[in-house]
Amino acid sequence: MKVAIIMGSDSDYKVVEKTEKLLLDFDVACEVRIMSAHRTPYQAENFAKNAEEKGIEVIIAAAGKAAHLPGVLAAYTPLPVIGLPIKSSTMDGLDSLLSIVQMPKGIPVATVAIDGAENAALLAVQILSLKYADLRQKMKDYKKKMEEEVIRKDMEFQKR
Repeated sequence: MKVAIIMGSDSDYKVVEKTEKLLLDFDVACEVRIMSAHRTPYQAENFAKNAEEKGIEVIIAAAGKAAHLPGVLAAYTPLPVIGLPIKSSTMDGLDSLLSIVQMPKGIPVATVAIDGAENAALLAVQILSLKYADLRQKMKDYKKKMEEEVIRKDMEFQKR
């Protein structure tokens, strides 16, 4: 199982790093690359067209501002693409979110929250868990641990 994390700029890595770390925590191999839908369109096209034969099963595409990268990759691959809108200085990431979520019919891109790095990783794990039962169990364990953490915090809060 392998996930590709493609970011439009190296400045996106401060967000993408959280995605990479969480995938590795789930023992999911990942490849992190920098490609631009605008500055390196042929490289992005080539990557998307060949991702499946390279063993990639899910693509996470992080992009800010015009944020065309997820849609460009989705146009060239049958693999699921998860868009990760990056907060930009212009509109606090709303421009990125709208660019990613407003895809034309036939080119779906699943989209997470602005700077929602962890949810991008978790969605990739959930997609992969359809094929890999061990990941499904790890996801169940992860959710149980989250539940237990909230219950623990609630109990501590009630004691104040």
